[in-house]
Amino acid sequence: MRSIDTATLYGIIDLGYVLPEDLVVRTQQLIEGGVDLIQLRAKNQELDDIRTWAKLIQPLCQEAEIPFIVNDYPEIAKEVAADGVHIGQEDGTLLAVREIVGSQMIVGRSTHSVEQAEEALEEGFNYIGFGPLYPTPTKAGRAAIGLQDVSYVQDTVGTQIPVFCIGGIKLDNLAEVQAAGAESVVIVSGLLSADDPVASTQQAKAQLAAGPN
Repeated sequence: MRSIDTATLYGIIDLGYVLPEDLVVRTQQLIEGGVDLIQLRAKNQELDDIRTWAKLIQPLCQEAEIPFIVNDYPEIAKEVAADGVHIGQEDGTLLAVREIVGSQMIVGRSTHSVEQAEEALEEGFNYIGFGPLYPTPTKAGRAAIGLQDVSYVQDTVGTQIPVFCIGGIKLDNLAEVQAAGAESVVIVSGLLSADDPVASTQQAKAQLAAGPN
């Protein structure tokens, strides 16, 4: 299984952008394009549906040897033998999640400020998402935090756990995000809604590998 420590491109299968009948093909496209891990995000959906979708995606990620992360639901992550679970600021403590999933599963935390990033590191999360950097429909009602703290968080928290910058990142602003200090990113609609998801994923991965211009 590929380590999250060397991951640069985090893909999310978001039911806000993907129809249930397209889940498998979109997952395959992101994998073919070279994402380093995949999360299933299904806000406001029935738990039975999320469980079903997770069971479709998990074996695809396992075959590709990339981590599969379930958003929000540690119980489902454990049930489908996912590699990890991702929780938000309002979803409780790491300890509470560990009581469900055990000590080995990857657990990530969404953070929206330097203070939250540092707290997540201190609490013991395996990685953080940091953002939203730009306004994005996937984080409706949450103000964008901008780019000014990216370098600091990368140079502090990011030396100990992976920091995945997130929120409104697309191919046309990826260079700006890299110039601000980001080394690893999450891209959602920029990949899922692309005319050619495989090519767009490959382009993003190559640009991340090349580093800031």
